[in-house]
This record gives sequence, structure tokens and C-alpha cells, in this order.
Amino acid sequence: MGLTRKSTGADLNRQKNGKCTPEIKIAIAGNPNVGKSTVFNALTGMNQHTGNWTGKTVALAEGCFALGDKTCVAVDVPGTYSLTTRSAEEEIAKEILCSPDIDAIVVVCDATCLERNLILALQILALKRPTVICVNLLDEAKRKGIEIELDLLGQRLGVRVVGAIARKKDGLRDLLQALEGLLSTDKTVLCTSPTDDSAERKHPLSDKEKSDAGSQQDQPDFDKKSENNSTESEKNSDEESEEIVLSAERIYREVCRRKKSEDQDRDRLYDRLFTGKKTAYPVMLALLAIVFWITIVGANYPSKWLSTALFFIGDKLGELLRHIHIPEWLYGILIDGAYRTLAWIVSVMLPPMAIFFPLFTLLEDSGYLPRVAFNLDKPFKKCNSCGKQALTMCMGFGCNATGVVGCRIIDSPRERMIAMLTNSLVPCNGRFPLLVTLLSIFFIGGAVGFSSSLVSALLLTALIILAVGMTFLVSKILSITLLRGLPSAFTLELPTYRRPQICKTLIRSVFDRTIFVLGRAVISALPAGILIWLMGNLYFGESSLLAVCSDLLDPFASLLGLDGVILLAFILALPANEIVIPIIIMAYTSANMLTDYSSLFELKTLFVDNGWTIKTALCTMLFSLFHWPCATTLLTIKKESGSWLWTLAAVIIPTICGIVVCMVTNGLFALFGA
Repeated sequence: MGLTRKSTGADLNRQKNGKCTPEIKIAIAGNPNVGKSTVFNALTGMNQHTGNWTGKTVALAEGCFALGDKTCVAVDVPGTYSLTTRSAEEEIAKEILCSPDIDAIVVVCDATCLERNLILALQILALKRPTVICVNLLDEAKRKGIEIELDLLGQRLGVRVVGAIARKKDGLRDLLQALEGLLSTDKTVLCTSPTDDSAERKHPLSDKEKSDAGSQQDQPDFDKKSENNSTESEKNSDEESEEIVLSAERIYREVCRRKKSEDQDRDRLYDRLFTGKKTAYPVMLALLAIVFWITIVGANYPSKWLSTALFFIGDKLGELLRHIHIPEWLYGILIDGAYRTLAWIVSVMLPPMAIFFPLFTLLEDSGYLPRVAFNLDKPFKKCNSCGKQALTMCMGFGCNATGVVGCRIIDSPRERMIAMLTNSLVPCNGRFPLLVTLLSIFFIGGAVGFSSSLVSALLLTALIILAVGMTFLVSKILSITLLRGLPSAFTLELPTYRRPQICKTLIRSVFDRTIFVLGRAVISALPAGILIWLMGNLYFGESSLLAVCSDLLDPFASLLGLDGVILLAFILALPANEIVIPIIIMAYTSANMLTDYSSLFELKTLFVDNGWTIKTALCTMLFSLFHWPCATTLLTIKKESGSWLWTLAAVIIPTICGIVVCMVTNGLFALFGA
């Protein structure tokens, strides 16, 4: 199994010839959301991404640190609830913890839900490896009225237990001392079994654990797995797994004391608001509208400034190239084609992403996104798909390619494929400029200001509701046709509400998401810019290739309530959805390069002069919602699925949805004489 390793390098004094030369390898394990990656960062000095929902850590990170006179490598093990192999992350975790290369294990536990965390700790202790237990988040436990007797816990488990507040680096020194003492003494003495009668048994690594009837009924042909549910060994595994749970319960009752606190009442109040039957969906829609409104308002001015700056740089580059007398055709390809397309995409795409991704990450870090998955679990179950698809769908609002990668958190291959094939049915930020522009000039009269931006956000939210409904519909159709099967059960943790770390959130969202997605879009857009320029400058008689192709598409496009120029613009914008409007402008004005209009009023005049109506604008927005994914998303689907056939399906499915919806809309306008 391939593992992705991130570069090391916290302790430069422990490196030879520019490389870390470890003497000791330590695995840092734990349930998701316990601060495991934060402990890793505190030890190594690396800023490893710390997610706040299940399955966030999908890559293996390593980092060096000093332990006495030795050099250690810490391995950030993917979060897992037990030693099972139901997902790639759990299999990686099991491989690492059972590997003979690991010299010691640090099990990070969440002090606010210690009982559940002890199940994994007991399983790891049964491996008879040198182990230290780190009880993290003691500050949150104190606020919730939870007191833990760490010394007594250590006695019951038979290992050293240290308390910590990892994000403040409290307890880090105690952890280092515990590791140093652990590795300098007899391993067999320090790794004694827990002082509980049930611990006399050897705890196996049961694949049965955490499975249930839902997962057993998953699509057998697709998963290509068979299970024997009646073997004697599995019955024994069930009994021993139950003993582990009972052991965890007994130890927890002995070492933990709880008293009522204001934080508990506050969390219950929040949960009643965010997950209540009457309030959950209205709150979700309100938050979605607020996020879109902030994105729309916040992106306007930076986008204009960035566009001005980039096109100014383009003019100067053009002057330089003309000064050295390059051929006119090469100037056109480089400046009017490649650079102007690149400048447009960056100026239109970067500001919304730089706003949307941090807002999304703040919701993630605060603990709200898992509540979204909880709320949408029931409708996704009715579609025979996984509730975790709600999380990947939300990620798709920022970038569909990112949403497809996020589908890794779904254990079932069948349900993972459904999530990947339907992710592009929700609009990414690349489609927002077109949607917002057409909403502004055709539905709110081109007005600007607080009220108009709010109306745009509300109308955009209505379109999003339509996109989510289409996601449910297509997921249901796939689950009863190509990807037949029943929904599998999954463990969804609702983490504690936490105050997001704003600075880290900004840095992480910019580098982990915004720049990554923008880089892919730029690479895809450069050849598109050259192609667009060639089509605008190659003539057949008196018509450019762009005009010829749009005329050929016009009869079919008219059935969708569009025209040939609009449909051709969507085809040429395969590398990046941001360039649909510039291509339309270029075709209508017979220009030989991408152009922009300085005001919405001028843009509306151009569209109306070329036959646009309310129907045209509405059908264009609907086709923008439902059409083939961009090139970046398609390449990501190919990489994640490993199949060009499924990638082709990812093109066909949303395109059929767009064609059907636009034809129905066009027919309704014709029926009522609008």
C-alpha cells in the first residue's frame, strides 16, 4: 500500500548530509478529533493539517525531534476508532502499529470522551509494544466538569499516562520524559497488560468490529468482497471485542468524575439549534446564504483590483515582446491567448476561493460540519448512499476536485463512487461568477449594494437547493441501477464545539486548498487560452472558426433555451468554468481575444442585443449548474477511481441532467407563451 510521506525537518541538529537519520521511530495513534496531529506538530514543529471530522488525516506524515541524546521520527498515524481494516486509513493505521519498525507508540486520548478512546488504547496495549498514553484536551474536560485521575488510570492500564493540552504545548515535557524513560528500560516491564481481569485474554485485531447489518449488505459485485458471518473465530472475536468494551467502561468509571457545567448546557443548546427537527435545515440554509453573501461581497473589489494589476502586467509584457520583434502570431498566442486567459481565471477565481475556503474551514474546525452530515444522513440513506457524502458535497462548493478527493472518507467503494459521480452537481466557486453576474443583471436589475448582494445570495441559495435536490435524485437512480446496493452504516463523531484557530485556518486554507486548486486550474487553462485565440483568429471566408462552430451548435442549443455561442463557450471552458462569460463576450463582439466589460449595464446591453431574455439567462444558469465537470475534476476522478470508464460516466451523468432540465424549462416558457 502506497503511503504519502511529507518532508521532515524539525530538529536540524539531528540531521546528517541534509537528511534525518532516526534512531527511534514512534507512532502517534488515536481516534479522530483527539488532537493527535496537534501532538505531532508540538513534537516535531511541523504544521500538519488537523481536521475536525472523521477521516481527515488520509496521508502519513513524519517529522524528526530530539529525545535525550537520540534522534526520533514521529509518525502521524491516520485516526481510527479501532484496529480494523474497513477503510484505507484503518488499514494503514493497523500496518503501522503492528510494524516491527515502530519502537514505541503514543496513544492520544480525548479527555472529554475517554471511555470510547480507551477501546483503541486497550487494543494497542494488547500488542505488547512500548506504549505511553497521552490524555489530551484537559482544558476542555475541565470546562465540561470532567476530572480524570491520571495516576489511577496509569495503574489500571499498566503504562505511563500523561495529561496534556497539546495546542498550548502543556504536558509536552512530561510526554518526552515518559518516552525517554520508556525507551531506556526493559520494554516488557513497561508494557504490562492492563490491571483488569478481561485483559488476560489476547485482544485480536477483529475485522468484524464496527461492522453491522448495513455494511454487510453492501453491493457485493462492486466491492468484490465476501464475508463468512458464521465462523467460530468471528464469534470468539465478537466476545473478546465485547470484553474490551466492558473493560473500557469499568476503567472509565473508576478514574473519571463528572459534574454539571455551563459548557455542557451550552453544547446541548447548540445541538438543539443545529440538529433539531425544526431548526436544523433552516439554520443550514441561513448559514449557506451568509457564506455566499460574504463571498460575493468580499470578492468584488479584490477581483477588480487583481484583474487591473494582471492586465497591466500583461500590457507591459506585450510591450517587451514587441520590443524584441517577436512574430505577431506568437505574440497573439502568448499574450492575447495564454496570458489573458490566465489573468482572467486568476482574477475571477482567486478572491472567491480565498474567502470561501477559510469560511468553510472555520465551520469545519468549530465542529459544525459533522452536524451537517448528521442532518443529511437520513435523506442520503433514503437514496441508498452514505451520510458522509454530505461532507464531500459541501467541499464541492469550494472546488469539485477537492470534493472528489474528500470522498476517500467514505469506506464503501460503491458509495464512494456515487459521491464522486454526483459531486459536480453542486456548483464550485468557478461557476459562481457566471451565476452571480446573470442573477445581478437579469433578476435584480444590475443594482449594486448591500440589498442587491443579499438578494443575489438568496437567489443563489435557491439554486443550490435545486443542485442538492438533483444530487439526491441522481444518487438514488445510481443506487438502483449502475451501483446497486443498500446504504452502509458508519460511525460519525459529533466533536465538541471548539473555538477555531483563525490564523492557522487562514494559512491552511490558503496553502492546502486555494493555491493547490488554483495551480491545477492555471495548468488546465493555458492550453485553453491558446485554443480560444486560435479559434478567434482562424477564418473560413469571412467567419472565424469560433463563429462557424457556434453556428453549427445553434440548432441543438436552441432546444435548451440557449444559442450556439453559449453552448460553445461551455465546451471551450472545459479547463476552467471561469472563462465562460469572456468567451461569450469574445464571440458576440467578434474580438480576437478575451475581453471584459467595465459595467453590468454594458454587459446586459450586449447580451440583450444578441437575443438574450430572462429565459436565456435562466437556462444558462441551469446549464452552468448541471454540465460536465472541469478538466481538473475529471483528472481527479480518473486518479481516484482508476478508470476512464467511470470518468466518462462523470461527464455523461451531469450533462444529461443539464440537457433535461434546460429542455423542460424551455418547454415551460413556450407552453405559457413567456
